[in-house]
Amino acid sequence: MITLEKVDGQTLEAEAAKASIALPIEQTKVWSAFQADIEGRTPWGDYLIRRDGELIAVISFIDFETHGYHYLRSMHGPAWVSKPSEAEEREVIDAIVAMVRKTDGKVAFLRIDTWHTGGTHKVLSTVPYDFTVVIDVTGGDDAIMGRMKRRGRRDVRKSLRECPAEVADETQRALADFAEYYDVMVETGKRDGFRPAPMSDYSDMIKALGADHCRVFAARIEGRVVAWSIVTVNGTRAVRYYAGMRNEVMRLHVTDKLLYSECCILGAQGITDYDLMGIGSDFAPSLKGLNEFKTKFTEEVTPVAPARDVPVKKAFYWALQTLQSVRKALRK
Repeated sequence: MITLEKVDGQTLEAEAAKASIALPIEQTKVWSAFQADIEGRTPWGDYLIRRDGELIAVISFIDFETHGYHYLRSMHGPAWVSKPSEAEEREVIDAIVAMVRKTDGKVAFLRIDTWHTGGTHKVLSTVPYDFTVVIDVTGGDDAIMGRMKRRGRRDVRKSLRECPAEVADETQRALADFAEYYDVMVETGKRDGFRPAPMSDYSDMIKALGADHCRVFAARIEGRVVAWSIVTVNGTRAVRYYAGMRNEVMRLHVTDKLLYSECCILGAQGITDYDLMGIGSDFAPSLKGLNEFKTKFTEEVTPVAPARDVPVKKAFYWALQTLQSVRKALRK
């Protein structure tokens, strides 16, 4: 029998640690506090998920209010003790949906990360992924390089020999003023065809998570920021959340030097795994352009549970799907 126990964030983290769950930062109380300061987002609840009294997973929800309706998002949740079977995952999803229906009549659907597709739908928005690259950053600089693909080692060595950029952890500098970093992101967006979030989204994230849970790395040439990244940290795991680069340095191997330097610095700080946050596949074809760069830093890619939608109000969710289909047809 599946049971859901509502707890506070501190208890969720403590129980997850006891069960050896590698808790993503998005399932922690510091993330909930960060989300609470964003308009339209409200921490909704933290739950221990048990089968016959034994902890099998944990989940933390954020209530998103958008376009006049509410949905619950749990990024990288549920976080499992071990990968579930299809039947086990479906049983847990059904229990969560029943609990949400009983608790909050406003919620239209859940957006959670699932290993299996039963009872779920392709997300209405955002670009989920089912594979990522996780770099082992233990053992020192030479060991990190030695675990790369041959092409990765070649490009990094070339960057160390020839790239004039200086790389450093600039977290404190970015906390004081994010403007020069944001200017790089605006240029990146124009080149790659996306619209960056407002500058406050990035600066607020750094401030809310704090130096214990967030790092900003930057590459500078003659004192000017030419590339940077925002990296989240929780326990011994880090995730490369955002990155930007100026057009003028695309052929200078700046990103190779920046990423390798991040690996070395993070490894020296006690991080063991560095997640580059998603690559493309048949499930996520729009992300395939990231693969060539990211996959050269390790011999293996890592499967992950992608985001999927789970209807709570089925008729309303069907209406949202229909509206989305009409909008896509009109854009053609």
